[in-house]
Amino acid sequence: MLAPAFPLVSERLRLRPYRADDLDALLALFGRADVSRYLNWEPMDREAATALLERRLKQTRIDGEGDGIVLVAAEPETDRFVGEVMLRLTSEVSRQGEVGWSISPDVQGRGYATEAAREMLRLGFGELGLHRIVAECDPRNEASIRVMEKLGMRREAHHLEAMFLKGEWVGSMVYAMLASEWPPA
Repeated sequence: MLAPAFPLVSERLRLRPYRADDLDALLALFGRADVSRYLNWEPMDREAATALLERRLKQTRIDGEGDGIVLVAAEPETDRFVGEVMLRLTSEVSRQGEVGWSISPDVQGRGYATEAAREMLRLGFGELGLHRIVAECDPRNEASIRVMEKLGMRREAHHLEAMFLKGEWVGSMVYAMLASEWPPA
């Protein structure tokens, strides 16, 4: 259904599939408590990062419902890993997808998440033919909310106490965009 030619290149980023030598960079990102704070897992150790990398190495195409593409976001001149970005097909029949991102706090605030996610929206609407793409985050994750708004996504829901995570009830903010709203004006 979707097997893009890599790398994808945006104004300041090169989006490429994971490689085996990305383990240390992946661990440096997801081993941080400030990164995993709003994710479904605790900070990763090397063993957990290795298992995640093994999954990421296979996430380069979408063949059916539930499949996702997860790419490294890197600075093109140096190939410095700045984070990752994801596009997943959540419903084939309804042509629904989801986009997500994790960017290193060391480079946050530079627009990298917005730029990488915009490229994934382009893939989803332009190449995969999706009708609707959502993004979701913890309501306390103000940086991700700003990214969704900069992308032109519309706030659709604020679920209160939607899941029990890391010993507390947390909510969920859901933003979405329709193919008819892409690209935003």
